[in-house]
Parts: sequence; C-alpha cells; structure tokens
Amino acid sequence: MIDELASIGSPHRHYSSTDSTNERARTLAIAGASSGTVVTATEQSAGRGRYGRSWEAPPGKALLYSAILRPPAAEHPLLSLLAALTTAEAIESAAAVRCEIKWPNDVWIEERKVAGILIESRPSQWAVVGIGINVSVEPEEFPEDLRWPAISVKRGASVQQLRLALNSTLTEWLRAPHSGALVAYRSRDALSGREVEWTRSEASAALAGTAAGIDDAGNLTLRGPDGILTVSSGEVQLRAAQSEASKG
Repeated sequence: MIDELASIGSPHRHYSSTDSTNERARTLAIAGASSGTVVTATEQSAGRGRYGRSWEAPPGKALLYSAILRPPAAEHPLLSLLAALTTAEAIESAAAVRCEIKWPNDVWIEERKVAGILIESRPSQWAVVGIGINVSVEPEEFPEDLRWPAISVKRGASVQQLRLALNSTLTEWLRAPHSGALVAYRSRDALSGREVEWTRSEASAALAGTAAGIDDAGNLTLRGPDGILTVSSGEVQLRAAQSEASKG
C-alpha cells in the first residue's frame, strides 16, 4: 500500500481522560496529523458507538483506541471489515480465545460483544478508525442494559498488549490483498446460515431472513421469501429465539 502504514501507532497520543478518542483524533486529523497517528485514553466521558450509542468502561479496563488514516488507506473499500478483522486477530494474539464477527464489525467471544468499532471520515482526506475493547471489565461494572451481551477479554491480556497488537494487525491488513481479507473475514462470520432480522433505520420495520454470507464488496447478503437481498447498511441482529437460546 504505502510506506507510512509501517508507522501506525507513531506518533501515539495518550490522554489520562478525554471526552472521546475519536473526537481527539478527528481534531488532530483536521489539523493535519499524519496517517498512522494513534490516540488512546485511560478513560473517556463521551465515548460513542454506532448509531449514537454510548461506550462506557471503568478507567484503565478497556482499550480506547482511534487511528488516523489518510488516502489511500482511508479509502480502503473494506475498511469497516478490516477494522473488525484487525481487532479479532489482536485479541487472539493476547489471549487464548476465539473471536467471531457480527456484520459489519462487532467482535464477539462466545456470541457476546467484546469490542465495537466506529469509523468516521472526511472523504478523500482522512478516516478515523475508533476501536473499543473490553479488556478486564467485570460483569457488574458494565451498565445494566449492557451486561448481556457484553464480555471482556481477560485471560491475562493487558491494554498495552492489545494496543501494540492493533498497530501491527491493522498495518498488515491494510497492506493485504482484498481477496485475502474477505476469506479471513468470512471464516469469522458469526451470522452465516443463521436466522436474522435487519432494519434499515430505527424508524423502519424489521425484515427477517437467513444470513447468506458476505459478498465481494463487503455487504451482507440475506436470503428471504423474495430471494437474495444485499445489505450495505443498517442493523442486523440474530432473531430473538436464537439469541435467547445462546444465553442458555
């Protein structure tokens, strides 16, 4: 890809406390920070996930990480999927666990969410890849409404260990052929062959179908009563009966 990808994680800006690492990274990107700059924090007061959801964690018990990318890396067509793949591999390098991915980029351990990703961008200029990993958060430390399905890596993994692993795996996957990334992602696809519900937006009705894999553009395909549907955005969840069964 480009030589500067070898320096992801350098420079590294760490805050003991901030509103959001993505917000700090956005500000730096607008000011001209170089591709590969990484922002982390011990704690954040306004962490965000997809669809405006909050991301909360006790100080020092989660990796709060945002990387700045500039073109061509920022325009990688599979960037959202690569971020999830990067995160899954980083976690597995630090702990004896197996990670799967719920499309597009929720990382699961035993069908429980251990990491989330939020990508923000200014097209043709920069992208910020925000990654939050629950490292050692205890069950009772999660907000009540997140205790299921949230989970932590634990197993001796540390925040610093995971940060360094993310720097390495993100660099590797941004350099990799798209075909290899798709093969690796499909091997972790947590939804394939399962009954799911998809909503285009909060105001739209849910459509049910069977997840039929990821196409070459990184879209989710669903098999429904009217044939194959290609999903490029929106929210996908396991159907309620399967989700309840997985808790047992």
